[in-house]
Amino acid sequence: MSDEREMLRRTVATLILKLASPESVRAAMESERGYDENLWQLLCEQVGAAALVVPEEFGGAGAGLAEAAVVLEELGKALVPTPLLGTVLAELALLAAPEPDSDALERLAAGAAIGTVVFDADYVLNGDLVGADDVVIGAADGELTRWAAFTTEALTTMDPTRRLGRITAGETAPVGADPGIADYAAILLAAEQIGAASRCLDLTVEYTKSRVQFGRPIGSFQALKHRMADLYVAVSAARAVVDDAIADPSPASAALARITASEAFSLVAGEAVQLHGGIAITWESDIQLYFKRAHGSSQLLGQPAEHLRRLEAEVLAAP
Repeated sequence: MSDEREMLRRTVATLILKLASPESVRAAMESERGYDENLWQLLCEQVGAAALVVPEEFGGAGAGLAEAAVVLEELGKALVPTPLLGTVLAELALLAAPEPDSDALERLAAGAAIGTVVFDADYVLNGDLVGADDVVIGAADGELTRWAAFTTEALTTMDPTRRLGRITAGETAPVGADPGIADYAAILLAAEQIGAASRCLDLTVEYTKSRVQFGRPIGSFQALKHRMADLYVAVSAARAVVDDAIADPSPASAALARITASEAFSLVAGEAVQLHGGIAITWESDIQLYFKRAHGSSQLLGQPAEHLRRLEAEVLAAP
């Protein structure tokens, strides 16, 4: 990681430490908007989180996918609810236009508006949050369209830390050819999953060091050491795959990143429930939130089987 990205990571981590405690995350997810609006504004104003992928000529920071992935990974660690992922995807979609909408990009970059890209109209990131002044882009059949009019409906899902909604299109207008927004979405979501998986594992290791059974911490038992070592290897291997996809985005690398990140996070979350014992499934435990995020994320933006088919097609098409 470059010095600039490490500084970005530390800045976001510090902000989360101060303003996104587990108690604050729970309060945010139960709020009307589903996220802490004050924290969102600070992320936009002090970190420039929503401006990272936007060129400077449109009011952005002129960074790129890797920087956005750094922020999303840190937010994923604490399960911080924000509209960032959908907004970044909307920005990337607008930038695919021959003549990008500079006003919309400036508003998104400043955090004055939020956005989303619709891959499946029944399960849309920020789907119940976007309004008439926000940006909704549809992606289908290799083309992008701007939804100037639409209706939204809130959904109840298993993951309370991520708001999804159903959007029905009204008036639409063409944006341009789709440069592979679904691949960017897969890579950024995979980065978020890696952050959550690593933190879930850290919480589990900490618990096994403090939970005493038979007169000794359960983490000292060889069988549990082996299980946690295997989890560390799974997360590390998945992180390497995701890092490769961020460095060289492609349909194949994006599909592989999503598959490995989903598998690693689901594995860690499942083992975390087992290693925490009965407490993990209580509402008071944060582990149940990681478990729900793991399984909700694995089905978001394309189920694992869909990504496997895409990966297979890319491999078979290779010379």
